[in-house]
Parts: sequence; structure tokens; C-alpha cells
Amino acid sequence: MDEAFRAVADPTRRAILRLVRERELPAGEIAGHFPSMSRPAVSQHLRVLTDARLVEVRPDGNRRLYRWRPEGLRDAATFLEEMWADRLADLKAAAEREEWPERTRAARGGRPSRIEADRRGRLGPWSPRAQPNDDEESQ
Repeated sequence: MDEAFRAVADPTRRAILRLVRERELPAGEIAGHFPSMSRPAVSQHLRVLTDARLVEVRPDGNRRLYRWRPEGLRDAATFLEEMWADRLADLKAAAEREEWPERTRAARGGRPSRIEADRRGRLGPWSPRAQPNDDEESQ
């Protein structure tokens, strides 16, 4: 997984992966997409991608054809999905903590909950503490 992350950290290698995602391409055609880069430099990028198992190489006569290996990113993608899911769960919990008092207040016609009012020190006439108990009124 570390090799995959290191490999895709480089924008040239990401561009190469996009090129070989849909179909096999020979190294020469891949190099043609990077006119400002020497062929040995492109070959070095292809080597890094091959070593990281992100592309597979198939000899075809005197050419080498490169194709993306989706399974090469599976572990990295799983890791990122887990991290993203954990962060989303944390964000959801935080949002619900902030939203819950608002929903409760809206359901009570704008009044804060007793706990919220106690916390703020603002018990109002609607508070059970401020109102006489039904048993006390009947006596």
C-alpha cells in the first residue's frame, strides 16, 4: 500500500495511469504524451508504477504494453474509504450534537429543554421546577 501511495503521489505517474486505464499502450506511445520529458524518464515512471503493482506489463514482440491494474489500488482505496467513513461518522455525530438542541427547541415551540435551560441558568415559567406540581395544587 505504501508503494502505491508513493507512486500516485507524482502527477506524471497519475497521468500515465489515466492513459492506461482503458486500454493497453506501448511505452513509446505513453512517452509521446510527455513531449518535454525524455523517454528514459518516462520509462523510470513506468518502472515505479510496475514495482508498485499499479500497472501490468505485457511483452508484444519488441514492444512492452502497459495496462492499469485496478486491484493494485484496492488496499489503498480500502484504507482511504475507511478513513473517510470514520471522518464522516465523526462529522455526523458532531453535527447531530449541534442540531439536536435546535430540533428539540423547535418541537417545544422555541423553548429550550430543561437540561439546556439549567445549563444556561435560565429556567423559565415553563420549567417543571418553576411550576407547581399537580399534586400540590390539588391540596
